[in-house]
Amino acid sequence: MVIFSEVLPFARARSPSRIRRRGRDLRAALVALACLAFAGTAHAEIAPGDLTLTVTPERNGNADPFSREMVLLRIHGVYRQPILLEEVIQPSLANFSWTQLGRDLWTKTKLPDGQNAIAFDRVVAIFPHHPGDFTIEPFVHRLTVNDGGTRKVVDVPSPPVQLAVAHWTKPVGGPDAKEPWWLPAREVTITDSWSPDPETVKIGESTRRIVTLEAHGMVAEGLPPRPVMRTRGILTFAGPVTRETIITPTGPIARATYQWDVRPAIAEVIPLDAIAIPWFDTVSRTLREAEIPARQIGGGLPDRDEDAKPPVAASPLSVAAAALAAFGLGLALLGFGVPARSRPRLGRATRRALASAAAKGDAAAFRSSLAPALRDEPDLVRAWRGDPAIAAGLEALDATLYGRGAAALDLPDLARRLAHPVPGATRPDADHARLAGLDGPR
Repeated sequence: MVIFSEVLPFARARSPSRIRRRGRDLRAALVALACLAFAGTAHAEIAPGDLTLTVTPERNGNADPFSREMVLLRIHGVYRQPILLEEVIQPSLANFSWTQLGRDLWTKTKLPDGQNAIAFDRVVAIFPHHPGDFTIEPFVHRLTVNDGGTRKVVDVPSPPVQLAVAHWTKPVGGPDAKEPWWLPAREVTITDSWSPDPETVKIGESTRRIVTLEAHGMVAEGLPPRPVMRTRGILTFAGPVTRETIITPTGPIARATYQWDVRPAIAEVIPLDAIAIPWFDTVSRTLREAEIPARQIGGGLPDRDEDAKPPVAASPLSVAAAALAAFGLGLALLGFGVPARSRPRLGRATRRALASAAAKGDAAAFRSSLAPALRDEPDLVRAWRGDPAIAAGLEALDATLYGRGAAALDLPDLARRLAHPVPGATRPDADHARLAGLDGPR
């Protein structure tokens, strides 16, 4: 009561209008302070550098690309705020073809100051239409974020990117040449299959050839048309061409499948020449060649009509002579044994491909033809490494291709040495291994 008795006289001393005026002033000041505090909080939520987006072009071999050569655009965003909704607005890319590689990737990351953030990644492959200096306009990431308790839409642009597309200056090939077909890729592989084997085909029969061409760093529309396969003495019927693009994180892989039905028209062995497919290696920045291997039609197995004839009955004297010869052969085998192993050797198609590349002086095609044996024939590789002449030749081949210094390379001599059966190294004979189970325990 003492307090109230002291306060109330003080309150009564002021007029009601003056009290109301001071109350209004106090409320206005409180509202202004609240607005300032909210504005300060909102400004603290999104600061410069909290939302960043960059676009980085990845050039093959750190060189300016040529027309229709793939360039990867790596789009990377780092965001401190939680993202409620998002949308990437892509520029028109008027001078490029493009394809997105897979889905967007969202991950958690740590900033240099130790704070947590969200990382956004997208990869787009672009293919310039023609040479020149181009500006890739900003990509814009439209984000809906939580800004001080309210939803806010923020556009985060990337800086523009300058990209130069080079002119082809070499005397042959290039994007604008009509021949050969322009095929820029990181890697080109060719597989060749026949059904049945072409060496077993005779007049009136046919075999189907299927060639699959794969190029890494291209889309299927950039692969060449079906190669021309003609030679004297055969009839060819071209089948459909199928194309597909396989999307991978490192870039698209283009695949084309070519098909022919082949029928011999003469009763001779018909050689079918190799078909070269030139391509531009975007890693080493050099022109190379892939090859559809040479084959032969006919001349493989003996005449099956003769095999199908009924056997002629043998005379008793012939039977006795055959039995005596078989008995003598058995004694000889017991005395000397049967060779159970044969020396490994490159296949006939590979030997021909090596000889063809050596005759042309094409070290890249030579290395490409030899690659399957280096990968799948450990016995051959082990023996080659033990041969000083072959080892030196292979080392000179790699030095020539990959620029590790000057080396004397004699491709024809290396092809002849690689074509010989390997001395000292053996592999189990197929028939002996197949029948070993019938011999019983040793």
